[in-house]
Amino acid sequence: MAGQAPRTPSKPSAAPAGRFAVVAARFNEAISKKLADGAVAALSEGGVRPERIDVHWVPGSFELPLAAMMLARTRRYAGIVCVGVVIRGQTPHYEYVASAAAQGLSRVALETGIPVTFGVITSLTEEQAWDRAGGSVGHRGEEAARAALEMAAWTRDARSPRRRGRP
Repeated sequence: MAGQAPRTPSKPSAAPAGRFAVVAARFNEAISKKLADGAVAALSEGGVRPERIDVHWVPGSFELPLAAMMLARTRRYAGIVCVGVVIRGQTPHYEYVASAAAQGLSRVALETGIPVTFGVITSLTEEQAWDRAGGSVGHRGEEAARAALEMAAWTRDARSPRRRGRP
């Protein structure tokens, strides 16, 4: 599905509590750096102070789930934004890496209850990747950070005793 992700309907009512991590894959580093920078900017725009944002680099998108799991298990983070780039080549390697990253990051969120977002670009060409890193098709790093902010607020509210029993 192409296009920009839907915008968050509204800003959270209060400044986000806790720290946020951005985990970025170095493979296709120039694009990943743009994604990581966009994620940090979106977290800052969402009210997270710069000193409460930690950026971690890993070799590639395949390594994102392990890093996210280790960070989530510390319980220091309200949300973890994962960014990277997987570009299709001439072998099936693309499918293995993209699938492992997506399934692994989903597993981290489900097993830990910490919001982990998927800002990994999967594209057929480098040009398509750039289009998704702030070009004509949006900015996956910013979108993943906004999703992390929204889910951190949602999980905080869901855990609140005041909200239990309410629709």
